[in-house]
Amino acid sequence: MKLGLAQVNPTVGDLEGNVLRCLEAIRKASKMGADLVLLPEMAIPGYPPRDILFDDSFVEATLEATRDLARRARRLAPALVGSIQRSGQAQTGHPGLYNTACLLQAGIVSPAAHKRLLPGYDVFHEPRWFLPGTGSVPLSLGEHKIGVLVCEDLWDEGYPSHPPLELMEAGADTFLVLAAMPFRSGALSERLHHARDLQAPVALANLVGGNDELIFDGRSFVMDGEGRVIRQLAGFREEVCVMDFPGPGAEIPADEPLQIGEVYSALVLGLGDLARKNNIRRGVLGISGGIDSAVTAVLAAESLGAGNVTGIAIPSRFTDRRSTENARLLAARLGIHFEVVEMEEIHRSTLATLPAMAEGLPAENIQARIRMMILMAFVNLHGGMLVNTSNKTELALGYSTLYGDMAGTISPLGDLTKLQVYDLARFINRIKEVIPSFCLERPPSAELRPGQIDPFDYDILAPQVESLVQGNLSNDALKRSEHKRQQMGIILKVSGKAFGSGRMMPVTRR
Repeated sequence: MKLGLAQVNPTVGDLEGNVLRCLEAIRKASKMGADLVLLPEMAIPGYPPRDILFDDSFVEATLEATRDLARRARRLAPALVGSIQRSGQAQTGHPGLYNTACLLQAGIVSPAAHKRLLPGYDVFHEPRWFLPGTGSVPLSLGEHKIGVLVCEDLWDEGYPSHPPLELMEAGADTFLVLAAMPFRSGALSERLHHARDLQAPVALANLVGGNDELIFDGRSFVMDGEGRVIRQLAGFREEVCVMDFPGPGAEIPADEPLQIGEVYSALVLGLGDLARKNNIRRGVLGISGGIDSAVTAVLAAESLGAGNVTGIAIPSRFTDRRSTENARLLAARLGIHFEVVEMEEIHRSTLATLPAMAEGLPAENIQARIRMMILMAFVNLHGGMLVNTSNKTELALGYSTLYGDMAGTISPLGDLTKLQVYDLARFINRIKEVIPSFCLERPPSAELRPGQIDPFDYDILAPQVESLVQGNLSNDALKRSEHKRQQMGIILKVSGKAFGSGRMMPVTRR
């Protein structure tokens, strides 16, 4: 058969917009000769809708949107699309829904499969809203018996049942997978590993786009029965293709090790989609002349458009003049708007009012909070959002000021260690120097007192702390700073374990 493979970028709750995106993909694949079009998991409501699913009016609207898509696509090729269905088992405190692969054909919606393996780890909390589906039967299309799987149903480790095996026993000889698999280190290799375990032809349509902290990378693929990837769609953008399935083709390399360029693409997509999907037009950030703010400025300019970004340097009497000069140089290279706001007068008047705060940590934190006050004033004046510049190592160690440098709507670097930030900077500069060499070569410093530099050997400490986070462990520094991180903005997730909804540590503990 001619299979249409479509990765789309839905917005959670934008039912009409999501229907139009799916319809356009089905229409495009139909014009290309598709006999069946495969779209991602939860493409109609967007993923993850989370506790919106407790709102019965949203559930009903999603069901109607799915029926509406079927009606609009009734003269097009049949399609498999991710949505929801009622199980008839709703109870107090649980909406009783199925995460469903819906078959749209001749204007009718039919369930092709209900997701059976519901992930309840890391950022996934599906048992909170969904019930596990029961076994499904293969679809008959031409001479093939097609097993339909929804995302985690492709997995087998850690689950007592194995839906693909049960479908094979029912006669399935090929598999179609609707997926919403977020980007993280090694994610694509893991998907390919599970697909190869089937030892049968597999096509997987994965969601693309950013929704809050999660970034979906697309990279949908088709694999033959020998485990060779014969087609892979683009990463981090929408795409539609049509191809013979199962069918011959030359294997393409698909499971290469993670490259820092993938992280760059993921962060640009995540930051840009948070702005676009929330109708945020502008970004404001502090540019200090350090590596974190430099990399964040590049990401903001790329994702929001240079004309929509304002970088602000806020020097004090402790600031190396080269810091402000290189902040200005970076802004000029990026083409973003740049302002310099001197802190000195505000700082001195604050200390005159609070003379007991003139020394030590209180004096340093006051400076950090003055900077955020200035940055937020620009956000209030011009609109948009404050983009945070903190990295994961600082957040883990608590080396940050609450309501100071931790402020911001979104943190693009909050899941990157200090060393990964340098890697990303070198990737950005690989062709042409965008980030000034001063930013890369200077010792890291908050410039809050004379001669200050960060009191860490990041080469040693950053991997050690990251190992704790990835293992869901804590040391004293992580424990002490938990209350800070729980007041942090949205941290874009690009690793196996990020600060946010996937790491739910208590503030009060022993």
